[in-house]
Amino acid sequence: MSIAPARMRGLMPEATRPLVGRRILLVEDEYLIVVELERWLSGAGAEVLGPVSSVEQALELIENEASGLDGAVLDINLGGGDTVYPVADRLNELDVPYLFATGDLRICGHPAHREHPLLAKPISRAELVTAVEKLLES
Repeated sequence: MSIAPARMRGLMPEATRPLVGRRILLVEDEYLIVVELERWLSGAGAEVLGPVSSVEQALELIENEASGLDGAVLDINLGGGDTVYPVADRLNELDVPYLFATGDLRICGHPAHREHPLLAKPISRAELVTAVEKLLES
């Protein structure tokens, strides 16, 4: 029985897992995208909170986990006309860093939202992990 190398399973070798011990909230409503983003973040060592697909779920999770939340990856449009901006506002209040990973390149919310990193979909594993790593360093 052969075991595929870690890179083939979507995992990084322990020495190169830059997000070990970090707790990252993931808010995304597209199933296929969320599966990949969660796999990539977990493979880099992060503990993924969620993923959740609605503002209400995200706000509830933040209130339950805020003291141990290191950062967040947010999709802007969550379906049904909802946007993630109320979640971003709450994260701003708590000084939790976040970035947008979205196909909607317009940041329409509060001007403070425009100061946060934006990853344009489609994104790669390397782009996501590097962006989250930089987000947590700042």
